[in-house]
Amino acid sequence: MRAAVQDARRAEIELDNARAWLETAMKGPMDPLGAEAWVFDEAFQHVLLVKHRRRGWVPPGGRVEPGESPREAARRELAEETGISADLLDAPAAVTVRSYHPDLSVTLGLSYGAVVRRSVRLVEESGQPVAWVPLSEDWEGAFPQDRPHIRAYARRLSDGPHPY
Repeated sequence: MRAAVQDARRAEIELDNARAWLETAMKGPMDPLGAEAWVFDEAFQHVLLVKHRRRGWVPPGGRVEPGESPREAARRELAEETGISADLLDAPAAVTVRSYHPDLSVTLGLSYGAVVRRSVRLVEESGQPVAWVPLSEDWEGAFPQDRPHIRAYARRLSDGPHPY
């Protein structure tokens, strides 16, 4: 939990008033945390997405397991869902509060950035396609409000000193 709190404070983008929500949520029992990876190609023209059976096209991610930090969970989920083992950028890309399933309550989610070559071999998880999607396109997914934030983050990465 300590790693989640530290990363939530360091996230470049805060959505849903997530930091204030976290301060309140820590006072009682908390539902599982979520973690995902916002992976871009070297030209910052594409984002890597997986097609989830209920949520549509979303960044690779999932639940943070007991004893695992959100960063570790994002790396694990990225490898499980895409076959890619990548280093995540130092500062988290975003922190948000949302429900990932209609039967689950709202929980904290942390997003971590990564940059990989588009030529890297993708290995999809069974029944969950993975693809490089142009950032210029609108992909169908459960969280359309994330698209402008993902695009803006990619622009910041491409404009600044390259942290990868």
